[in-house]
Amino acid sequence: MWMTRYLDAQNDLFLYGDQKMKITIIGTGYVGLVTGACLAELGNDVFCLDVDQRKIDILNNGGIPIHEPGLEEIVARNRAAGRIQFSTDVEASVKHGDVQFIAVGTPPDEDGSADLQYVVAAAKNIGKYMTNFKVVVDKSTVPVGTADRVSAAIAAELAARSVTAEFSVVSNPEFLKEGAAVEDFMRPDRIVIGCDQTPQGEKARSQMKKLYAPFNRNHERTYWMDVRSAEFTKYAANAMLATRISFMNELANLADHVGADIEAVRHGIGSDPRIGHSFLYAGCGYGGSCFPKDVQALERTAQDYGLNLLILQAVEAVNARQKQVLGKKIQQRFGENLSGRHFAIWGLAFKPNTDDMRAASSRVLLGELLRAGATVAVYDPVSMQEAKRVFELDFYDAPELLASIRYAANPMDALLEADALAIVTEWKAFRSPDFDEVKARLKQPVVFDGRNLFEPTVMTELGIEYHGIGRSVLTNK
Repeated sequence: MWMTRYLDAQNDLFLYGDQKMKITIIGTGYVGLVTGACLAELGNDVFCLDVDQRKIDILNNGGIPIHEPGLEEIVARNRAAGRIQFSTDVEASVKHGDVQFIAVGTPPDEDGSADLQYVVAAAKNIGKYMTNFKVVVDKSTVPVGTADRVSAAIAAELAARSVTAEFSVVSNPEFLKEGAAVEDFMRPDRIVIGCDQTPQGEKARSQMKKLYAPFNRNHERTYWMDVRSAEFTKYAANAMLATRISFMNELANLADHVGADIEAVRHGIGSDPRIGHSFLYAGCGYGGSCFPKDVQALERTAQDYGLNLLILQAVEAVNARQKQVLGKKIQQRFGENLSGRHFAIWGLAFKPNTDDMRAASSRVLLGELLRAGATVAVYDPVSMQEAKRVFELDFYDAPELLASIRYAANPMDALLEADALAIVTEWKAFRSPDFDEVKARLKQPVVFDGRNLFEPTVMTELGIEYHGIGRSVLTNK
C-alpha cells in the first residue's frame, strides 16, 4: 500500500515538476514535520525550522523525534535528495520560503483557551526578516481570529523596520490522524484553505492552488472559504468527532445496566447513512493532543462571546468520567481496597501507532489502581519510554507509587501473577493473543477490555471472565 501511495506521488511530481516551490515550515512537531516531509516528497524545497536544538540535532543525525509510521523513511529519502533541511536559523528560514507555514504548538492555557504565544512569536520573526511577498499559512490549530493577530504581529514588525513588504495570512488547518498522518496528508479527503478577498489574498490563493495542485489531480479536494470559516472548520470537525465518541460511551454505560450489547447497537445505528459507522466505538475515553484541547478551546471561544456550548460541556464531562470506567469495574470486581492485588495493563498510548501519552486513559487507570494500593505491570509496543517520563510527572507528589510499576518486556511478561488484565489501547498486536497462555499466566482468568477487542461469547467459551464496555448482556449475568 505504501508503495502505491508513493508511486502516485511520483506520478504527480512528473506532471507538476515545473511547479517546485520554496517552503518554510516553522515547528518540527507532529504537524510541522509531517507537513514538511510530505511537501518535500512532492518535489518542493523545504526548510524546517525549530528553536529546539535537540530536535534539529536528531533530525540532522537521521532520526525523528516522534513516532509516526512511514515518516522516518520519507524524511531520510528527502534529506538524501536535498529537498528538506533542518535548522534553528530563523533569519535563513524566513528568507528561504515564499510560503511560510506556522506549525508550532498551541497548548491549552489555564482557562482552556489555546495558548498562541508561539504562533505570535513565529509571526513576529517573519515580520522581522521578510523583504518580499510572503504567504503566511496558519497550519497550527488556532481559534477564530488568529489570522488577524498574526497579521497584526507581522505588520508591527515591518513598521518597526520601516519596511514595506506585502503578505497575506492564510488558514490551512490540518486533518491528520496520529498513526496515519502520512497517508492522510498524501491522500487527503479534503483540503481547507481560507483566504482574504484582497489583492494580496488573491496572490496567496494562486500560490496555495499551485502548492496543492498534485493533490487535486484525480478530483478537486480543496474547499475555499474565508479565513475565519477555515479556522472554525478545524474546531468544528474535532468537536463533532469527540461528540460521537462521548455519545456512544454514554450509551454503552446505559447498555451495561439495561442488558444491551453496544456493539450490536453500533451496527444497528451505523447502518443508517445519515449516521454512518465512523467514531461510534465505545471505549474508555478519548485522549491525545487534539480532541481534549480543541473541545476546551471552542468552549472558551464561545464564553468570550457570552455563549455556553452545552453539548460540548457534556462531551468533555462524559469523557472525563469515561476514563474512570475501567477502574470502577475493577474495584467492583475486586473491592475498593486493592492492597495486595496486582494487575496487568496492555496499552499506554492514547491510541495505536503512536507513542503519544497526552490525556491518555491509561494515566487515569494507573493512578486509580496505584492509589488504591495495587501494583501494576504495563506494556505498550511503542510508548514505554514516553510512559516512564509521563508517569514520573503524574506521580511527582507521590514518588513512592512509581516503585509499584513494572515495565514488562512483552505482553505475556506483563501477565505474570496478575489478578486480571486491563486493555486500554487497541493495538493490533493485542487482538489475537494466545488465550491459553493468557489464562496460564494470570492468577485467575479475568479480562477488563477497555476497547471491546474481543467477543464476550468467545471469551466465555474460553473460560475467561470478561468485562467489556457496554457488553454485559452476554456475560457476568
